[in-house]
Amino acid sequence: MDVWLKWDGEMDLISLVIVLIVIGMLLWLVNTYLPMDEKIRQILNVVVVIAVVLWLLSVFFGYGHLPNVYVGPRMRGD
Repeated sequence: MDVWLKWDGEMDLISLVIVLIVIGMLLWLVNTYLPMDEKIRQILNVVVVIAVVLWLLSVFFGYGHLPNVYVGPRMRGD
């Protein structure tokens, strides 16, 4: 069985570091080679950093979702 096809929800440290390096390189490439306003660049950087921090929290502490966070109107079933 191929190791790449089997995923049990856990990530080893090497994979985690590789993903962080790839995200960092992609952010660097966007910041370096795509012309955009400085404010948009700062917003993009903040959004990426927040997303990575939330993802790392879910990896290390096992939070699969944020149950009390809703975007938009909350639909209630009867």
